[in-house]
Amino acid sequence: MASNNMQDIKRRIKSVTSTEHITSAMKLVSAAKLRRAKATFEKTTEYFHYITESIADIFNNISDAPEQYLAGSREIKTTCYIIVTSNRGLCGGFNSNIIKQAEAEIKADPEKPVIVAVGTKGKEYFAKRGYDIYSEYSEAPESISFLETKQISRPIIDMYNSGEIDEVVIIYTSFKNSMEQEVKRETLLPIDIKNDPEVIKHDREVEYEPSVEAVFEYLIPKYVEIKVYGAIVESATCEHAARRMAMENATDNAREMLENLSLFYNRARQAAITDEIIEIVAGAEAQK
Repeated sequence: MASNNMQDIKRRIKSVTSTEHITSAMKLVSAAKLRRAKATFEKTTEYFHYITESIADIFNNISDAPEQYLAGSREIKTTCYIIVTSNRGLCGGFNSNIIKQAEAEIKADPEKPVIVAVGTKGKEYFAKRGYDIYSEYSEAPESISFLETKQISRPIIDMYNSGEIDEVVIIYTSFKNSMEQEVKRETLLPIDIKNDPEVIKHDREVEYEPSVEAVFEYLIPKYVEIKVYGAIVESATCEHAARRMAMENATDNAREMLENLSLFYNRARQAAITDEIIEIVAGAEAQK
């Protein structure tokens, strides 16, 4: 009995050791990807701030901004939800938290929404539940380029300009630090930028060529494109941070389990040795 028990424990030790090696390697890979994604995210954030500051500057220095891009300019009926998830699992509650937030938003929407899925996990979840997916992007988020982002955002901008949708909302994971991320919901269109009384207006008259409308027709698509791109890059950063943490926890749990199994194995081994000694002693006494 003791021998059989020892064999079972040895098999479990071998299995857990193999798992520990895999999770440890995945942790190192995720840590390396996290460093690269974080560097890209920081660069993207700098550029995005430049675009938003440019738009805010125009809003604070003109009185005839195109109303179609302003909050309150139209009744919100149809909303487009851009849902950013990952393509792979093993990253804790990263995907489930995004999907939970997105599903709550969609169920609360009285009208049929337009869903744009970035990442296969979100696409598969909503497709299985009968939701219509307008478009999807299934490539690895960390490898996305800005040109590829335009393929996602351009059709959305065209739908907004044509009146097919009245609001564009993006749901993704916001990066706070390597230990903490949170799901974020942000409205891209219409833009809610209010005139800031603390912003000093230009002393001279500012002219926009060829016109304010033309400037906005250029800036607004760029704003949406860089925002979508930034959200995907930030989400990829959060994914790698979440996977690194999940693999670190899995590795720690595997090592703790190995310690317990080693203790059980040693106890079983000692019990087997004790049984053999008792049998030897009993056999010797029987020969007397």
